[in-house]
Amino acid sequence: MRRGQRIWHQVNKPKCVRQGTIFAYGQTGTGKTFTMEGVRAVPELRGIIPNSFAHIFGHIAKAEGDTRFLVRVSYLEIYNEEVRDLLGKDQTQRLEVKERPDVGVYIKDLSAYVVNNADDMDRIMTLGHKNRSVGATNMNEHSSRSHAIFTITIECSEKGVDGNMHVRMGKLHLVDLAGSERQAKTGATGQRLKEATKINLSLSTLGNVISALVDGKSTHVPYRNSKLTRLLQDSLGGNSKTMMCANIGPADYNYDETISTLRYANRAKNIKNKARINEDPKDALLRQFQKEIEELKKKLEEGEEISGSDISGSEEDDDEEGEVGEDGEKRKKRRGKFFLVLEITLDCYLMIA
Repeated sequence: MRRGQRIWHQVNKPKCVRQGTIFAYGQTGTGKTFTMEGVRAVPELRGIIPNSFAHIFGHIAKAEGDTRFLVRVSYLEIYNEEVRDLLGKDQTQRLEVKERPDVGVYIKDLSAYVVNNADDMDRIMTLGHKNRSVGATNMNEHSSRSHAIFTITIECSEKGVDGNMHVRMGKLHLVDLAGSERQAKTGATGQRLKEATKINLSLSTLGNVISALVDGKSTHVPYRNSKLTRLLQDSLGGNSKTMMCANIGPADYNYDETISTLRYANRAKNIKNKARINEDPKDALLRQFQKEIEELKKKLEEGEEISGSDISGSEEDDDEEGEVGEDGEKRKKRRGKFFLVLEITLDCYLMIA
């Protein structure tokens, strides 16, 4: 599996990635982790993450023809502004956030597992969940002290119009954010207070990024001010579909936090992402030229004249051929040259692809 995976990446490396992101945001103790994970043993109480497993493999099972899929998962947490691989063997290792022009922002040495079905995904999530940083506060006995990001990467290989196999890639980020807290309510001291400070700092940065994106006038978006916003940069204002679940507490005691959460989520709702077709630019260009060639061939078959804008250099050909032969012979020679140029052009694009 791993060997086949490496070969696939070398031969059919995708160039465009479409992403989706689901956040769970709210005050500590309002059920964010339950929203994302739920009770996996009870079908009616499963959360967003396990339901997404069944949804993904349900669609894969319906695929027809030569379409092939490769599904990989990774699981990380951001604890005290340090990135930790929840699926790694060494849980003390801290990973670095890197950036490259060809892949964008990524985590160096983050482990990823190939999965064959929803049960494989569920087992991996259970393993990673055991390694999450949790702690007790006055508001939640099992409070998440970190932001957890479960990422599903799907690659689809299918035959294109040129007869070759082409790969598309998509990513789904499922984010269980740590809860915003007030020291007076949680009674946090010592290590818990340090954790709360880092949590509120990263959530505040996330709010600033959202405000800058919604405002539209800001020349700088502070993605780099926290690890959370840096990793989810493409999910905020990028090529992604993003949704935020606002978790609130119904008690009067939580009124201020509830209003704050709803305002936060309302700002996130106003982000305008520019989601585009997940397609290799070369493939899109190839299809565009193929479409134009078919249209030009159709015009010729119908006897229409080809203007100079349809093919470069056609006016020069007209002048050269206009001095010799009958009108029908001239049109025949011009048409022959035109098809020769079309065939050479198409061959060149097929070689590039």
